[in-house]
Amino acid sequence: MKIVICGAGQVGFAIARQLADEQNDITVVDRDPALIQRVNDTLEVQGMLGFASHPDVLERAGVADADMLIAVTYADEVNMVACQVAHSLFNVPTKIARVRAQNYLSPVWRDLFSRDHMPIDVIISPEIEVAQAVVRRLHVPGAFDTIPFADGAVQVIGVFVGEDCPVIDTPMRQLTELFPDLNIVVVGILRGDRMVVPTGDDQIHAGDEVYFVADSNHLGRAMTLFGHEEQEARRMIIIGGGNIGLYLAHLIEGEDSGVRVNIIERGTERARLVADRLERAVVINGDALDREILSEANVESTETVVAVTDDDQVNILASLLAKRQGAERVVTLINNASYGPLISSLGIDAAVNPRATTVSSILRHVRRGRIRGVYTLRDGMAEILEAEALETSSLVGRPLSETRVPSGAIVGAVVRDGAIIIPRGDTVIKTGDRVIMFALADRVRQVEKMFSVRIDFF
Repeated sequence: MKIVICGAGQVGFAIARQLADEQNDITVVDRDPALIQRVNDTLEVQGMLGFASHPDVLERAGVADADMLIAVTYADEVNMVACQVAHSLFNVPTKIARVRAQNYLSPVWRDLFSRDHMPIDVIISPEIEVAQAVVRRLHVPGAFDTIPFADGAVQVIGVFVGEDCPVIDTPMRQLTELFPDLNIVVVGILRGDRMVVPTGDDQIHAGDEVYFVADSNHLGRAMTLFGHEEQEARRMIIIGGGNIGLYLAHLIEGEDSGVRVNIIERGTERARLVADRLERAVVINGDALDREILSEANVESTETVVAVTDDDQVNILASLLAKRQGAERVVTLINNASYGPLISSLGIDAAVNPRATTVSSILRHVRRGRIRGVYTLRDGMAEILEAEALETSSLVGRPLSETRVPSGAIVGAVVRDGAIIIPRGDTVIKTGDRVIMFALADRVRQVEKMFSVRIDFF
């Protein structure tokens, strides 16, 4: 597959690295010489210096023969014009653009990106993606990651395993024997810096980070199984009233769940704007690193604090201060992936990485075959895919025990006519089933091929 990526920043670099590892033909365009040098030095792709929206630059990048253009430069307008040029001059089949400014995405202007105006096939908004990711974590307290599949019927959950976990040192195969009516499958264990797909003999240890697939109706029992019985928040503080904080507050108010929200915003004008746009949230103009401001927000009786400013260090420090002053749980926005390994040791309960959520959203539209959903874990260490099994799929028609699922991959759940099937060795996947699979990074391409068909592509 030939793909032109406009923008060599964090998101563009991550997408290029992942797709290049899967033997796609990738060209990356950026106006920053240092970023292009980094691409050429570290990735098996072609890096090209130039303005991503200029027709001659895109032509030299080979866009005329490209299957897809992904525009993720720092500027919304450059991304949009690049897609317009790719469509109007080069007839590129699929165009994806990252758009941050919420004004462009208002329902009032929904016709802007239609085929007759500015034809962009897929628009990715990091702010919306991050806010939705935070809300998902809030609904499953105790989880550091929650990813819905099959229209929400199945959840993939990431949890930290503490010393009080009831199933420590229990072989995986015994979980089924001990809890036969609990619809979950442990699909990945991160131990140190190594991710593994567990076998029946593997055990969970204290300190592990575990990913499991569960029927959404069984989440409460599943969380208890892993030692987590936290309650959903009724009081919340959002630190940062930017696009993410504002959209997050909108989502919470829209759920009409009765959750009381306080927002701390440092900028005076921005605080006024946020207060005007929200109905019930209380907006406090002040610095979240000030203990008195946190006390004014009633942090000592708040279940959850969410730090989503545009400064990683402020988010981390404000989260730690809030926890020290009595907050039960903190969720922290982290842009710099190098901070990731520090999060759990610092006492932060969950982190959200805008780059990871954006990359996952884009990959969903890149995958071959009937791939309906994709989520990238741990900076590309593994992926979770939801795919439709078609008649020609190698998975269909045989018991899983007789199917050549590659090592490093595992079927986590099968959805058939609305029913959730937790797979066993004798489970037979049928045409039309939706299959949720976990795969280590070097096995993703093999899994993708299992769902590909000869005359079908998107």
